[in-house]
Amino acid sequence: MKLKPPFKVNVPMILTWIRIALIPVVIGIFYLPDSVVSLHWQNVIACLVFVVAAVTDALDGFLARRYEGWATRMGAFLDPIADKLLVAAALVALVGLDRCDMAIAMIIIGREITVTGIREWMAKIGESGRVKVNWFGKSKAIAQMTAIPCLLWFDPVMGLPIATIGTWLIWIAAVLTIYSMYVYLRAAAPFFEEARAQRAAARLARLAARERASDEAAA
Repeated sequence: MKLKPPFKVNVPMILTWIRIALIPVVIGIFYLPDSVVSLHWQNVIACLVFVVAAVTDALDGFLARRYEGWATRMGAFLDPIADKLLVAAALVALVGLDRCDMAIAMIIIGREITVTGIREWMAKIGESGRVKVNWFGKSKAIAQMTAIPCLLWFDPVMGLPIATIGTWLIWIAAVLTIYSMYVYLRAAAPFFEEARAQRAAARLARLAARERASDEAAA
């Protein structure tokens, strides 16, 4: 059961907009000349901004699920877009800094675009339940969201090779990215057939009609 919100303002939406606003900072900080901000502090600031943005991602989802009225259609639309933009911006910055292979960035960004398209297609025909987040996708996200801050920070910490750790993790994320995309494609592939997709869409339309009829009867 959801709790009553402690504030009238929609906190998850504010956190989502904050995350979107922080995205340009991740890239923009590296455009500053070293005479203004040293490379070390550019690394530190970019890493911290990314971590803060990632925390808002986890927090807004938790609050939206916990409090009544805070889960909105706009939030459901913006949240995944903000996540993908944040990751894409960080990967672009890392490629520009020669800390991430261009192929890895393309694999991860391309996968996000592909999976988003698959989910939209499956939702359109009423089969979104077949492409829910899987274990491989979650593992990929963990590896990816750990690797990016490591590569943004880059400098060793007490002798710990942060850059090397980040490089290994981003390669692991890339492998998991490819496999998780395969899992989604395999689940969606049968519905790319026109006849089956039409049957699924017709079934969805019938369910929607029943719900409308039920609502009208209740009114």
